[in-house]
Amino acid sequence: MRSTRAAFSTIFFCAFALYIAWHASHHSPSGPLDELPLPAAHGDESNAGAAATEANAPELVKRGQYLARLGDCAACHTSDKSRPFAGGRAIPTPFGAIYSPNITPDPDTGIGQWTDADFVRAMHEGIGKGGQRLYPAFPYVAFTRVTERDVLAIRAYLNTVAPVHYKPPPNELRFPFNWRWLMIAWNLFNFDEGRFVPDPQKSAEFNRGAYLVEGLAHCEECHTPRNFMQGLRKNERFAGATQAGWQAYNITPDPLSGIGGWSDAALRAYLVTGAADGHGSAAGPMAEVVQNSTQYLTDVDVRSITTYLRVQRPIRGGVTRARDTWGQPVADDVTTLRGTSITSVNGAQLFVANCASCHNWTGAGVGASAPGAYPSLVHNSVVGAASPNNLAMVILHGVTRNTLQADVLMPAFDSELTNDQIAAISNYVTKQFGDPHATITPDQVGALRAAQQ
Repeated sequence: MRSTRAAFSTIFFCAFALYIAWHASHHSPSGPLDELPLPAAHGDESNAGAAATEANAPELVKRGQYLARLGDCAACHTSDKSRPFAGGRAIPTPFGAIYSPNITPDPDTGIGQWTDADFVRAMHEGIGKGGQRLYPAFPYVAFTRVTERDVLAIRAYLNTVAPVHYKPPPNELRFPFNWRWLMIAWNLFNFDEGRFVPDPQKSAEFNRGAYLVEGLAHCEECHTPRNFMQGLRKNERFAGATQAGWQAYNITPDPLSGIGGWSDAALRAYLVTGAADGHGSAAGPMAEVVQNSTQYLTDVDVRSITTYLRVQRPIRGGVTRARDTWGQPVADDVTTLRGTSITSVNGAQLFVANCASCHNWTGAGVGASAPGAYPSLVHNSVVGAASPNNLAMVILHGVTRNTLQADVLMPAFDSELTNDQIAAISNYVTKQFGDPHATITPDQVGALRAAQQ
């Protein structure tokens, strides 16, 4: 019976998609207006009013590099650091793995033969050089907001990177999701093409922040929950979502569940260094964002992003206490363990053996608020979260975050500790230093371990 229903659903979906394809080919509306001028819409605040042109190619490339960093292009399009932008990184989706393409100027395997119009069309419409529909793992849903001027600056920069002759693996998507033309149906419900239009009732700083967050920075792609089609649920913007086992936390201005209790200085420190004293440290995908992207933001852009996020609709989501208000330093368990014979998996013993040398016996960390410190587990937004998933993921995969301020490294314990041991450490840490109601089972750790990174 289930197989019959599944087959019927697939046939119905395909038939509907065929109708959409026919409709699109016979009713082609005129494209949206391009962008209105956006003040300070480029990376170099020192010449925010200047227009980059081909006559000023070095400045165009410089601005394109800044914008490419802001868009974090390297994160998805680099699988091997010795071959930047050559693609090949597997991006997990509920429908299978998508491998990022090569965007170096190699003429055979990259975008060396793409025209500027091809590149703009991909960024604005999600359509590749050969007319194929791109999957929204490439966030054209956000990039459509970016001005053509900035898109061309990014293209100018990519033209200067070293060409790499490399063809990424083919995508591994299940039927029928491997049919690219079905994206016509997806776009109908989840994609609104059009450039960003400033709000004349808002400040230039707000508009700059909106342009960045909604466009190149594509913050919603990780921090907004998704619907059953994997489109963004616009009524829950920035309320938090799960990506490959990692929780991208709520960044609405709610004081309990979001960033409403963070000062502007704390937000700046987190974006630029990856560490905010009394709040937490970036790990997982967010550590990559800091490393590849936000550490390079100008002060103007940091303030603009903060200004924009501050006025979004706060979403509480049932949270009753801020994540970074839990815990106090304790050390009693160290004394209790002395002379004790341990015959089973013991979280306190495992913590002392694997974690205490860096995070201190008391959980207070070493190095206080420095960006390269071993962070405190007290008043830590990961340890105080209602779900201990990110804590377990940090233990499994460690932390690597290289910034201009510090190189941060926490070793991964996935090959050293079993699921039972990681669950025991996680539960000990949340009980002693964070939200004691947040617990995890060995089976749940196993599911996180299996999540493709």
